[in-house]
Formats: sequence, structure tokens, C-alpha cells
Amino acid sequence: MTLAALVSVPAPVFSQQGADHDGNAARLLSPDKVVVMVFLRRDCPISSRYAPVIQKISKTYSDRAKFFLVFPDKTDSAEDIQKYLSDYHYSLPAFPDPEHTLAKLGHVQITPEVAVFSDRRLVYDGRIDDWYIEPGRARAAPTTHELKDALDAALAGKAPARAEVRGVGCYISDLE
Repeated sequence: MTLAALVSVPAPVFSQQGADHDGNAARLLSPDKVVVMVFLRRDCPISSRYAPVIQKISKTYSDRAKFFLVFPDKTDSAEDIQKYLSDYHYSLPAFPDPEHTLAKLGHVQITPEVAVFSDRRLVYDGRIDDWYIEPGRARAAPTTHELKDALDAALAGKAPARAEVRGVGCYISDLE
């Protein structure tokens, strides 16, 4: 998918101070920073459990990477998303993605999953870590950290060791 295809992406329903929220979706994939799109569903318990993890990683890398939350459920309203952000204390920009433009661009299939872009190219898509073995079954702590590994590689100008690792969670419905 080209950057031109991103033009139809709406402005975020919520944005932190100074975030790019002017509706220019092509600016999401800035050439000067690594960009991480975190795909979540409000009704996915695994997405919700990852809120502290996502917040910690985004804070750790905030000076070197841009983070965005993406909600691909077609039934989510701006109010629904805003409530979720408030309930889980998110301060990251959030975008609805009812047409799955960003989900397709990021090759994600499940929530929570991430898409990491460097120099406007997708370098990693998939899980955050291996905390969940399957729905309803989690480890006490993750043993691998794919998102951190992908970020470190992208920031060093290298390709991640693994470009894709599917996550465990809730499928994005109606994804073609």
C-alpha cells in the first residue's frame, strides 16, 4: 500500500500535546522517526491487559519513536475510544481504522499487534512479546520481547531478527 492510500485516514480521536493530529495521515509515517502503530480492540481482554506494557514501552522510546494507537473495530465510535483511553490511562494519539487502511498497511491480523515502520517501510508486524501462549493462558512474564527487539534494530538502522511474529488475542473482524 502506498502513502497516498493513507490520505483517507481520519484525524485521531485523542492526541497528546504536540502530536500530529492535523489529519495529514501521510505524516504518520515520518521519515525522521521510527513509527509504531499499536492495534487494539476495546472488547479484547488481552488488548486491555497490555495497556501498562504499551505505555511503558512508548515512554521508554518516546524520544526516538512515534507511537499511535489504532482501533480497527468498525463499531467503535469516537466516544467509545475516548472512554477506553481514559479507562486505561492512555495519553497516546488514537485513530479509528474502520476501513482497515492502517491494519492492511501494517499487515496486522490480531489485537494486540503492532506494526513498526522505519524510513516509511514496514520492518516488523506482530506481537509485542510472548506473554500470552494462547487466549486465556499467559506466562508469569514474557520470555521474548519482539517489539523492543524490532525497535532497537530499526533505531540502529538494521532489520529486526524476525520481521513477523503473529500475536495471541482477538482477530480483527472483516479484515480482507
